[in-house]
Amino acid sequence: MQYSYRESLEYLYGLQFFGIKLGLENIRTLLRRVGNPQNSLRIVHIAGTNGKGSTAATLAAILHAAGVSAGLYTSPHLHHFTERIRINAQPIEENEALQLIEELRPHAEELQATFFEVTTAMALLSFQRHRVEWAILETGMGGRLDATNIVQPEVCLITSIGLDHTAYLGATLTQIAEEKAGIFKVGVPVVSVEQAPEVAEVLTDRAAELSAPLKLEKRDYDWQEQDSVFSYSDHSMRLDKAELKLLGDNQRRNAALAVAAVSLLNESGMKIDHKSIRKGLESVVWPGRLEWLPERVLVDGAHNPAGAETLAGYLKRANLDAVHLVIGCKRDKAYVEILRPLLPFACRVYASHIPVEDSLEPEKLMQQAEGSGILASAHGEPREALNAAFQRRRQDEVVVVAGSLFLVASVREILLTATDTPAIML
Repeated sequence: MQYSYRESLEYLYGLQFFGIKLGLENIRTLLRRVGNPQNSLRIVHIAGTNGKGSTAATLAAILHAAGVSAGLYTSPHLHHFTERIRINAQPIEENEALQLIEELRPHAEELQATFFEVTTAMALLSFQRHRVEWAILETGMGGRLDATNIVQPEVCLITSIGLDHTAYLGATLTQIAEEKAGIFKVGVPVVSVEQAPEVAEVLTDRAAELSAPLKLEKRDYDWQEQDSVFSYSDHSMRLDKAELKLLGDNQRRNAALAVAAVSLLNESGMKIDHKSIRKGLESVVWPGRLEWLPERVLVDGAHNPAGAETLAGYLKRANLDAVHLVIGCKRDKAYVEILRPLLPFACRVYASHIPVEDSLEPEKLMQQAEGSGILASAHGEPREALNAAFQRRRQDEVVVVAGSLFLVASVREILLTATDTPAIML
């Protein structure tokens, strides 16, 4: 039987029925049945709580600028499923996605594979068949038992680690760091951004156990920004005067992590020059993260406390102290901790239901805001919340949309001209 792309995508989304399965046996069996495509790839593996996507996208942009073919696997997508799997900066074609889904379907059905296990297999098969020189893989959640951890990378990157997915990864930073450090492999170099002391201790100890060289921000490499110009330095490289489109200190930190990875690859024999690094840094975009849209709307997918703190830091530096905050979260998120750093910048809150089954009730967000003395209202869907914010704000006031990438995607679809109907998000 032949299926359409839409029908195959609906089947793939239906695998959410099997939920989240932490473990590698399923993905190991699935990949073995299709020839273990991961074994033919050179891989950079990225774990962390926040910043994985922008770090991966920046590294891919640098490789692309240098003429090095690269595959990029990230999650979730904003508007279209194919955004998750990119070849040389471009999402794969729908027809390729369809073929990959149908090829994997019989195995997925027999193994009761999850959505993420199948999409991971799709990405690895796609990268193998396109013969990319490098594959850049972002973990979905955690690291040790994440489906992507079936690979043998040549470099591991660790972005900022904070509290998120605590029901699966542990309730403390130490426990979460241990899960993230589960991607480390014997002798494989690791690069990490600056971390909380207890996280840095876990990463350092695990790297030492595996004889994995560890390169740390501030100790082994550093970056700075002056007058909107980005600079990077380590013991073997110095890069000056790059202008980044991505906003916020966290994006500079992620950019520096990507450059540190390139520096490490150059030490291993690659030849990526400063011109290509600068071109990649200046070209990379990562929608939905500190992104300004028309109508003075700032969107940021801050969906955990650390992300909210980062957004609050940007609002402070930008002197945005009376914003109209449109916010929505999934039910499993720490919404009190997400709201806390943002409320001091809000003159009014518009709590919205988000387009997923496990959306947090907007009334809970509204009550939390009102308990802090801020006027708030609850709305059944993002368009209603956004319209309410537009009606109440003055012409010079800013609307900030945060709390979930699902909410951000909805607002982007409302404000930006769409050329086709967006796919369902996961």
